[in-house]
Amino acid sequence: MSDQSPYEILGVSEDGSFDEIQDVRNRLLEQYSGDVKRLELIEAAYDAILMDRLRMRQEGKIKVPERIRFPEARSLAGPKESLAPSEKSPAWLQRMLDRPTPADILMPGAWYLGLSAISIFYQAGGSQLLQLALVIGVGISIYFLNRKEGKFGRSVLLTLAVLILGLIVGQFLGSWLILQVGLIGHLTLNQFSTALTFILLWLVTSFLR
Repeated sequence: MSDQSPYEILGVSEDGSFDEIQDVRNRLLEQYSGDVKRLELIEAAYDAILMDRLRMRQEGKIKVPERIRFPEARSLAGPKESLAPSEKSPAWLQRMLDRPTPADILMPGAWYLGLSAISIFYQAGGSQLLQLALVIGVGISIYFLNRKEGKFGRSVLLTLAVLILGLIVGQFLGSWLILQVGLIGHLTLNQFSTALTFILLWLVTSFLR
């Protein structure tokens, strides 16, 4: 390095605090920003001081703040930071839930949004149009669920269960909204339950395995 000690190179006292040493080092780095050799000398002196302080700490001579990172300790920080957080949700729920990509959400969402719009705004079709839309919605759900896991039977059963649940809940919820709140407006009860079923099918298709 040179005949000078690391403390002399930085121009600090051996009894100086870490804050003082760091301040001097940062000031010197700015002062000699264009001198590569000088910068290397400053960094080498700083690292040598850190190593000396670490040795003294291990010998119990000084107490070093925990926020000070020594050169050999920097490589140990990576694995600790990369540890995965503990899973808090139950195992059975993790097996059922999926982590969809934006495409997995948007593609079925576009289909069900279109089917919902047709069911709500195309009044002339009547019940036959709603039945056709439901058939198409069931097919879409089976297709996307089967594409994820390759289990056709499970996809059919899950889709049918959601279909039945959506229609039943839609009828009861729609009746309550009409009688108690009056929020449905121009929608018929069948249109409301169909739209609700499409929402449930989209959620299941996108977020369940």
